[in-house]
Parts: sequence; C-alpha cells; structure tokens
Amino acid sequence: MALRNIRVLGQDGDEILRKTAKEVTEMTPKIRELIDDMFDTMYEANGCGLAAPQVGIRKRIVVIDCGDDPIVLINPVILETSGEQTGSEGCLSVPGKCGTVTRPNYAKVKAFDEDMNEYIVEGEELLARCLCHEIDHLDGIMYVDKVEGDLSEVSDEEE
Repeated sequence: MALRNIRVLGQDGDEILRKTAKEVTEMTPKIRELIDDMFDTMYEANGCGLAAPQVGIRKRIVVIDCGDDPIVLINPVILETSGEQTGSEGCLSVPGKCGTVTRPNYAKVKAFDEDMNEYIVEGEELLARCLCHEIDHLDGIMYVDKVEGDLSEVSDEEE
C-alpha cells in the first residue's frame, strides 16, 4: 500500500478534477491496490472521503469512512435524496479552505463493492453529505461550485 498524491484545484495537472470519471467494468489487482492506497491516502490526510480522480485516476471509485465502517463505492449512483442540511464543507483537493454548502440530509446510493457485488448504502447527516460530495467528484463537480458565499481560510488545527 502506498500514499498517492492528492490533486489540488488550481494547480498544474488538476484538469482531471473537472473530467467525468469512467466506469469500472471489472475488479483487477491494480484496482484493489488503488482502493487500498486511497484509504491510506485519505487517512493520512485526515479526510472522511476520497474519490479516485482526486489521486489522478479517472475511475468511478470512492472510499468513505465517517467513523462507522469504511465504505467502498464502485460506479455509485444516487437513487434517492431527501431533506436538507447546510453546513461547512471542505475538500482534500482544496486545502486550507472551507465553505457553506447545502446538501441533502439523506442519501440512498447503489454501488458495487470490492467483489463487484451490487449493494445499497443509505446515510444521513455527515454520511449523506460525504456520499453526495464524493460522487460529485466523479462527474467533475467540486464543492466550491456549490458554496454559498465566499470560501473561508481554515487553520491547520481546524482542517
């Protein structure tokens, strides 16, 4: 397992952050390694979610850990959302910044796991926010596109 470089919006080589990721058609040893590396990279950066484009890979893969169980989402699709929550949001690809974003308070997502078995993930509050945020990355959408007002500077401790 290895740490991957996180692409940063506004720097050279970040164009992948704005592109649509490609579907995963089969599980390979290389994709399993990518998933392991994504978890390591996310944990090292103190994040709760990471999408493959953030580490320079145009694949529809997301990893999430909001404190319960780690989640792997391959080719995720949002099936249903409801409610609303407005709160501060940041992103590993926009370091040192945060902004106010309104997202659904509930999200239901269909995806494949590491064995390419289809399953459903349902989440509320932080998990719903994280699901929507990370799946947006797969379509080249960043939270800064949805910020209400201006971005704020964040100290290292807050990040």
